[in-house]
Amino acid sequence: MNASIAVPSTGHWFRRLLAFAGPGYMVAVGYMDPGNWATDIAGGSQFGYTLLSVILLSNLMAILLQALAARLGIATGLDLAQACRAYYSKPTCIGLWLACEAAIIACDLAEVIGTAIALKLLFGIPLLWGAVICAADVFLILLLMNRGFRALEAFVIALLTVIFACFAAQLVMAQPVLSQVLAGFVPHTSIITNPAALYIAIGIIGATVMPHNLYLHSSIVQTRAYPRTPEGRRNGLRWAVTDSSIALMLALFVNAAILITAAAAFHSRGHTEVVEIEQAYELLSPLLGVGIASMLLAIALLASGINSTVTATLAGQIIMEGFLQLRIANWLRRLITRGLAIIPVLVVTSLYGENGTARLLVFSQVVLSMQLPFAVIPLVRFVSDREKMGELATGRWLTGAAWAVAGLIVVLNIKLLYDSFIAF
Repeated sequence: MNASIAVPSTGHWFRRLLAFAGPGYMVAVGYMDPGNWATDIAGGSQFGYTLLSVILLSNLMAILLQALAARLGIATGLDLAQACRAYYSKPTCIGLWLACEAAIIACDLAEVIGTAIALKLLFGIPLLWGAVICAADVFLILLLMNRGFRALEAFVIALLTVIFACFAAQLVMAQPVLSQVLAGFVPHTSIITNPAALYIAIGIIGATVMPHNLYLHSSIVQTRAYPRTPEGRRNGLRWAVTDSSIALMLALFVNAAILITAAAAFHSRGHTEVVEIEQAYELLSPLLGVGIASMLLAIALLASGINSTVTATLAGQIIMEGFLQLRIANWLRRLITRGLAIIPVLVVTSLYGENGTARLLVFSQVVLSMQLPFAVIPLVRFVSDREKMGELATGRWLTGAAWAVAGLIVVLNIKLLYDSFIAF
């Protein structure tokens, strides 16, 4: 689908922005998937508004990294996986591919749990059967992909609108104290010194900055038919970064709204033990005094799970083709990935009951965070290399900011491993 979507070279700026709008929103899906819900609800109920600063930081990191991913795709005509294959040794590529596949499985694990929980809350379907039903989403993927990339984008944006509307309504119902919300966006040292807070903070970063999104964005940004000339690439990059930045601000609102709602509804009322989506569903309406509050949570969760399914499948195909030059049917790819995600859900649910899936959900987000350096470091190296990028190579300040983000991710992961080892 490279260069399959026409973009106007002249006319009103808003018309050109609409032509480029789409890839950013597909990427934004990964920043508000069910994995975010678990970490945001746990963070809000246990620590109030404290972790809002982590959500803000992770979102700024996401905006920067996704802009770099778009820059790579537009400047070189390669996605991140193809660039790795072109410039790294085969063993290195295999290692990076395996790390990325682990991230996709962890992401898919969160989608399975989130969608299954939504089916249970809305229709009373047991969690085990809901997880099995999730495998049937392969037919949705096939239908959308057969209708073209623009139809895929329209579907994703429609569900994002549903999620946004649900949480906007919940924020109004929760009536948070504005001064406390604003104070939450100021970083606190307790986030680093408290191992429990750090664990959730790293989970938030892992749930927000998704490794496979960097591969996805660097590929799908090339669906726009901007002129493949120096001037055309510069204009294409400008519009692509605008698109992704606007979309990720929507993701910031949704993630912050989840945590704010949990803090206002649970933490402020002494319910600091709420760490599961189902607990939040059961308590939300009684505590807020609005019957529809819990239903809005479940509807948004289902929309989030379906949306994440679409983008994760596309990212998986891009990664496999880029690293291995191996193309398999979308339905087969989806069944393999989803099968690997369903197995741990079935095992944990059978052994520990449905309560065990909440811990599995948060753990999957920490796994995602652990995979981030394997995507971020190659990306920063490529975009700062003038031989590969030409005039679109990052400048000194942007390169410094990118390496600072990569360094922060590595340090946080080392701290998490150390705390986990000491606890063990």
